[in-house]
Amino acid sequence: MSNFALLDIDTALEWLAMLARWVHVIAGVCWIGSSFYFMALDAELKSRPHLDVRVKGEAWQVHGGGFYHMQKYVVAPEFMPEELTWFKWEAYSTWIFGFALLCLTYFYNASIYLVDPDVADITPVMAAGVGLVSLGLGWLVYTGLCRSPIGKNQGQLALAGWVLLVAVIYFYTHFFSGRGAFILIGALVGSIMVGNVFFVIIPNQRKTVACLLRGETPNAMWGYEAKQRSTHNNYLTLPVIFIMLSGHYAITFQNRFAWIVLSCVFVSGFLVRHWFNVSNAGGKPDWKLWPAAGCFFVAAMLLSVFGLKDVLPAFDPKAPKVEFAEVERIVNERCRVCHVAPQAPQGIVFENARQIHTLAPKIYIQAVKTRAMPLGNVTGITDDERQTLRDWVAQGASVP
Repeated sequence: MSNFALLDIDTALEWLAMLARWVHVIAGVCWIGSSFYFMALDAELKSRPHLDVRVKGEAWQVHGGGFYHMQKYVVAPEFMPEELTWFKWEAYSTWIFGFALLCLTYFYNASIYLVDPDVADITPVMAAGVGLVSLGLGWLVYTGLCRSPIGKNQGQLALAGWVLLVAVIYFYTHFFSGRGAFILIGALVGSIMVGNVFFVIIPNQRKTVACLLRGETPNAMWGYEAKQRSTHNNYLTLPVIFIMLSGHYAITFQNRFAWIVLSCVFVSGFLVRHWFNVSNAGGKPDWKLWPAAGCFFVAAMLLSVFGLKDVLPAFDPKAPKVEFAEVERIVNERCRVCHVAPQAPQGIVFENARQIHTLAPKIYIQAVKTRAMPLGNVTGITDDERQTLRDWVAQGASVP
């Protein structure tokens, strides 16, 4: 009977969150893969004299023991099959299950994941509300910018978009917890990317296909807008993947310069993606982009270290030896609430002295150096207790 008692609402939500995360990652891999492939394919198309005048270019590829011959028509071919493959559900599924995961994990547990009293005095409801509204508002501002006169100049649009992005990152990291800010930036950028597919790319493609089938000339602006938004999605992909992974590494977001750290990561990702896009297009690769991207990433790493919110006094080698009994008490009262089998986050369990000793480096990083744990400090760990843990680790993390 005790086993059935585990089937409560929290257990059900854990499984739902796991399912949402699983499908979200699978769909994201499919979406990113198709996006990267078609950007590369479009860049590899070669115009040849023998091609139909309606064909922009062709590409020959080999894979899986066979040869593929692709041609891109800019106007309708003589024969248009009824079955056209539309690459859209990868994007839609990524957002649907990502949003479900956001609701199940971050909005439902806003007091833990979104609120940090040391950052801003807000309520969980306020945090969830602002996070939710900002997703829709972000899309409206972005698409308005693309359709404004600035959107006709790619350089000006990129600069304006970058300034707005940095402003949003700054606001998020000074309103939400570090972890919450990063994941909401990812959700915002991901929503913009899916919005590009749903509201611009697919509708414009449908209108273009309809015109071609009627023998009419499509509005050139439809293709321009679709290509522009598709390119934006391509450049935003790498930073979004970084954000998806950052939740496992508190040092990326739990520091005073988190907004600059993430801004640097975006620039680094843009530069790497640009190198691949230029190379795929057959242009001369600019190898300076790699050192430049590396410099921004190293800057992010250094800023994350220098920006650690360490308010504890320096370790005193002459300090009295910390007794393990006190360490065990702190771990039991402040950490073991969550870190107990069978639902311990990341499988980290503190059930005996051996486990506490083995995980001492993680305790130091999470509870002392980055102060990321306990989440939202729901167990009320004090600075004195953090210092005790720090001294214990510095003294060798000994156990009886």
